[in-house]
Amino acid sequence: MRVLIVEDSPRLQASVGKALRKSGYTVDISGEGEEGLWLAETNDYDAIILDIMLPKLDGLTLLHRFRRQGRQTGVLLLTAKDTVEDRVNGLRMGADDYLVKPFALEELLARVQVLCRRQYGHATNRLTAGNLEIDLNARRVTRAGQPLELTAREFILLEYLAQRQGQIVSRSEIETHIYNDEAELMSNVVDSAVCVLRRKLAWPGQPQLIHTKRGMGYVLQPPE
Repeated sequence: MRVLIVEDSPRLQASVGKALRKSGYTVDISGEGEEGLWLAETNDYDAIILDIMLPKLDGLTLLHRFRRQGRQTGVLLLTAKDTVEDRVNGLRMGADDYLVKPFALEELLARVQVLCRRQYGHATNRLTAGNLEIDLNARRVTRAGQPLELTAREFILLEYLAQRQGQIVSRSEIETHIYNDEAELMSNVVDSAVCVLRRKLAWPGQPQLIHTKRGMGYVLQPPE
């Protein structure tokens, strides 16, 4: 999943960016509003973390312009203000959630996870595909009741495919949402990652769950 952070504090940029990357997210960061709006307009993000007090263009104006274009990406507002009026104003401008500074990184990660989940129309914290179960909160995967060991990035890739279960997901979409940095260095990063994930999901006597659609991409599809 790909997340944009628009925050002018270098300390928060570093800590939030590190926490998200450690959890497997691809992260872009901007320290001012005009650049942040340009990034939001030109890239396909699963969630945006947006500070209100920003140089060049404040967060609420950025949010208003972004929503005016009909864009529905989930936005989490960060602010030091904690009055009811401030929260209501942010939500009315189009924010999906609101977090007051200082905050716990664990809470921010949980809220970003919810925004990403909503992006694909899922309301629960559990995804299933046949006998494969994905617990998004615990970040745990089992198949036929047996736990599978995945890296953070492998978990995010599986989550992305499972969120779009039954749909063909192109290589370029995976590069954009998950592997955009690595893809610039190694053209077969997506193929290699899917191959490893498919091998980890394999279970004796059980059908494959991830299928390659030649020339189109990949689809996670349990047997009927």
